[in-house]
Amino acid sequence: MSASPVRTRVSPEIIVLAGCLIALITFGPRASSGLFQLPMITEYGWGRDTFGFAIAIQNLLWGVGQPFAGAIADRFGAFRVLCTGALLYALGLVVMAYATSPGVLHLGAGVLIGFGLSGCSFNLALLVFAASVLLVMPLALALATRPTGDEGQGSASSVPNQSIRQALTEAFQHRSYVLLVLGFFTCGFQLAFITVHLPAYLKDAGLSAAIGGWTLAVIGLANAVGSLGSGWLSTRMSKRWLLAWIYLGRSVAIAAFIMVPASPVTSILFGISIGLLWLSTVPPTSSLVMLMFGTRYMAMLYGFAFFSHQVGGFLGVWLGGLLYEINGNYNMVWWLSVLLGLASALINLPIKEQPVQREPVLQPAE
Repeated sequence: MSASPVRTRVSPEIIVLAGCLIALITFGPRASSGLFQLPMITEYGWGRDTFGFAIAIQNLLWGVGQPFAGAIADRFGAFRVLCTGALLYALGLVVMAYATSPGVLHLGAGVLIGFGLSGCSFNLALLVFAASVLLVMPLALALATRPTGDEGQGSASSVPNQSIRQALTEAFQHRSYVLLVLGFFTCGFQLAFITVHLPAYLKDAGLSAAIGGWTLAVIGLANAVGSLGSGWLSTRMSKRWLLAWIYLGRSVAIAAFIMVPASPVTSILFGISIGLLWLSTVPPTSSLVMLMFGTRYMAMLYGFAFFSHQVGGFLGVWLGGLLYEINGNYNMVWWLSVLLGLASALINLPIKEQPVQREPVLQPAE
């Protein structure tokens, strides 16, 4: 018996639109979390390491939950996963809004939002965000799916009746997949550190909170352009070389930013440049996973790659706060981000852009 593809109840155009809107809704609150760091630590007397650790937990649990969410979505469809994630996300934002102790902050911003993001990121302030995230639920109806009896047919990379365990064993014995997963660590480290600590870094440099907000805003705007451009390039050039250039470009942009005095102009220019490279790693990374192993366990296998991304995110956010409290500045983490970018550029070069080699499956005689 062959496994079956996902049959949708709506047109592909509506699916794409709903997916884009879900990404838009879930991106906003997490991308602007750094704007709440200084107000909250000033109000409650916490250190930056306390706030950073909460967001670090969020990134880690987001990564832990992603493979399981992907496996459930692969098996039962995306609707249940998206709705559960949206509810946890919204609840976490509410708890974060009323957090008056580190423990409650870690529960809301860390645990609840972390697991919520793993399910719905297809991935006044906080109270408004909590209400907006619930809009994911009706949009998830467009992604509701049901299995049919002919999944995987027509896909050269599909293996009939391959189990989850077999798929994972195959993936982690494949050198190119392991290299891809290791390289993705850097993406999470850089993005999470910048998202949470950039507004505070600019404030330390004497710039207003508004500049921090505008810098995050232009990152989001440039990110849309960069992601679309990366997706286009992924179909027209070597994906491993595209990833290498992206990581190298990030290192150059970060090094240039921290080597010149911070100003509104340099901040906005940095936002544009890093924004163009922000999520541009996702199209070539996900494309390589699909190229190597096919689409059957795509969500789960990309989820494990994303877990590496989020381990990087955990360390980027946590070390940012911890080393600031120790050294009184973010210099060490900025330069670590540069070095990791260079390392990931090199790590991606040996990747082989071809399907995993499998033994041919004999079909029964008609």
